[in-house]
Amino acid sequence: MSALWYVILAFMLSTYVVLDGRNFGAGILHWIVARDRQERRQIIAAIGPLWTWHEVWLVGTGGVMIMAFPRFMALVFSGYYLALFLVLWCILLRGISLEVGGHIDDDLWQTFWDSVFTVSNVLLAVLFGAAFGNVVRGVPMEADGTFYLTFFTNFRVTGEVGLLDWYTLSVAGFATLVLTAHGATYLTMRTEGPVHDRSRRLAWRLWAATVPLFGVITALTWLVRPEILSGLPHRPFAWINSLVALGGAAALVMGLRKGRERMALYGSTLLIYGVIMTGAAALFPVMLYSTLPSGQHLNATALAAPDHSLRIAIAWWIPALCLTLTYAYLIQRYYSGKVSVSQDNQGLY
Repeated sequence: MSALWYVILAFMLSTYVVLDGRNFGAGILHWIVARDRQERRQIIAAIGPLWTWHEVWLVGTGGVMIMAFPRFMALVFSGYYLALFLVLWCILLRGISLEVGGHIDDDLWQTFWDSVFTVSNVLLAVLFGAAFGNVVRGVPMEADGTFYLTFFTNFRVTGEVGLLDWYTLSVAGFATLVLTAHGATYLTMRTEGPVHDRSRRLAWRLWAATVPLFGVITALTWLVRPEILSGLPHRPFAWINSLVALGGAAALVMGLRKGRERMALYGSTLLIYGVIMTGAAALFPVMLYSTLPSGQHLNATALAAPDHSLRIAIAWWIPALCLTLTYAYLIQRYYSGKVSVSQDNQGLY
């Protein structure tokens, strides 16, 4: 049961990254593909009605942690205390900028909140990317199972590590590039006019840049945790998700090349899903890896709730997922279509 709930946890987190990640990317490109106030409001209108819904998946991920892996959540929330507060502040600032930026028709007011929106999205992409790098690299966990991460120590990947080092910063940079490309793909589908044209050109360039950088990150991961990559051939679940990623990449390229914007976004979504889920399969069963020689590694079984609790939880998780997916389909359909410059059709957004 712990393995099943590990997959559920990875699925929940991947869904959040895919859905809100395109908002991160759109926010990062806010000052690049939009050249005036009207065009910037067009980008806000493209993501404004949906951003709060996407964050529900992050809340749901926390709920799965509490229920299925209570010890894991206790250790992570205490160890990553600084990082979690940084993420919280960035999410709050992004939400405030989306909610209040359009309330006053004043250049200074809107420019300030547009700047806050852009910076908060950049930081969120960097922080989530660094978090994934921390999971792969490991944490300075003592023999008693406790750890605490400062901002940085000596920038090495072993011993008393911090949140940032040469590896986690590399992963953060790569994740930011991928989410920016994902956001450009989303804006290509949701906008029209000059913003659409600039987003389409940038999507091609950004996705092309991810190809060599993916090779670099793979090589760095081999240096940091070689057992992760060497164990992939023995994990069928990783094969399946690798095929999903390859299929997504093919759909992305075909969609961008033929101007089939929805196909390109679906391809981008499947590509990110496949990569994250493949990484999760490669890490299993170790959920907390210690970078200290005297530390201990904690696997999913040791961190999970009792099996009978996990079986009971399936009974409510499945119908909850069905309701969630139904609502997601309805709201995505309701807000489908392109957003124009001349008509900001999302109210105060």
